[in-house]
Amino acid sequence: MRARRGAHPWVTGVAGTLLLAVLAVLAGCSPGGQEEEVTVGLITKQEENPYWVEMREVAQETADDLDVELLTATGTSDTDVASQEAALDDMVAQGVDGILIAPTDATALDAAISRAQEAGVRVIAVDTPTDPPELVQATFATDNERAGELIGRYAAAQVEQLGLEPRVVMLDMSPTVVSAQERHDGFVEAFAEQVEVTDSTFGQVVDTQGDRDTAAVLMTQLLEDDPDLNVVYTVNEPAALGALAALEDAGADLDEIVLVSVDGGCAAMREGVRPGLIDATAMQYPQNMAREGVRAIARAVREGQEPTGYLDTGTLLVSDAPVEGVESRRVEFGVRTCWGS
Repeated sequence: MRARRGAHPWVTGVAGTLLLAVLAVLAGCSPGGQEEEVTVGLITKQEENPYWVEMREVAQETADDLDVELLTATGTSDTDVASQEAALDDMVAQGVDGILIAPTDATALDAAISRAQEAGVRVIAVDTPTDPPELVQATFATDNERAGELIGRYAAAQVEQLGLEPRVVMLDMSPTVVSAQERHDGFVEAFAEQVEVTDSTFGQVVDTQGDRDTAAVLMTQLLEDDPDLNVVYTVNEPAALGALAALEDAGADLDEIVLVSVDGGCAAMREGVRPGLIDATAMQYPQNMAREGVRAIARAVREGQEPTGYLDTGTLLVSDAPVEGVESRRVEFGVRTCWGS
């Protein structure tokens, strides 16, 4: 019998099948029995927020465990597109097998991501989705809409418990950051479902860039414009800590103000949630994104198992003042499982 074109003449029958199976097992190994070399790139947004530091550190630990080379790059802020675009092109030029990126803009990086894929590089979005999501092979992230819903339901329940007529201000990130917009939308929808909304319920919305100092300045202005505000939504915990500093400086009665956020960092857990100054935070897990992202690219190279779809890396509400009807964990849990220093 003549063998198929492209197959060795001796790879036929049962013996050939067994040989192919052995070759498949060995496909992920380099000569000498060592695993095939893998290089992964990680591009975060900035290093001021401990969230991104945690992501980088866990990615490095995972890479070391898997004998994977890790290249890293970061920008100067949560909206620094230019640095991320340059990092994408640079990592492709260095021959990475895959890139994990937390996009600073949902669409502005489309061309650079497409160039990477055309060069045969896998791209996984971490933390922040692209628009459209199909621009990347996979997304490993918090369900940010759910995170917003959790703190929205909590804030609404607290408003009712305290007997407040809600006046809400929102310290956002930037409309180009999809994850931030999802949190905003989730909060507004959940809050409005539980509280009777009037024309005065939702006040100003400001963009903090997720920065503590910027949030403090903007919160001071918000208090001057509306001294009666009593619900403060913050897109992340650096913004929450900045808002808290402004509220304390202004002598605001924090017992009559509901302050909620998203993140789960140790600094905010100790300084804000444990003493009850931040009423609740929706905890997310950057370490899961980093760990699973590095593993996924290593599996793709060594086992041929390509990453696809969406992986929810988890979110839980943490508060030391739980409310009925909103599932949450106590602050002891948050302190044990928080991230950052």
